[in-house]
Amino acid sequence: MHKRVLIGIICGALLGVFCIIGAILRSAEPLGTNYLIAFWYNRVLIGLVVGLISKNTLKIRVLHGVIFGSIVSFAFYSATNYADLIGFIAGIVYGVLISLAIYYFDNKEMKKAIE
Repeated sequence: MHKRVLIGIICGALLGVFCIIGAILRSAEPLGTNYLIAFWYNRVLIGLVVGLISKNTLKIRVLHGVIFGSIVSFAFYSATNYADLIGFIAGIVYGVLISLAIYYFDNKEMKKAIE
């Protein structure tokens, strides 16, 4: 498995925990376990998809993060009958954050290889 994919999955899993916490705090009624697990899993999928993107410039990676974050997040948003717009927007932001984290770790490795 490529290191980028692993970093993406780990970042998605961590950000998914923040999504669960945010969803619990925002919701007026208790959310089911299945809903929360699906919400978390959606973020892990964003990390996987963004991690599969090849090495590119920072601008292209951020654009890919926006595109794939919105596509994957839209799947969950539409499955909830368009009830959680904040969760959908967070998925786009998380796509960008994951792509930035992967870019950071890629460049960190490059600097080590040069030295």
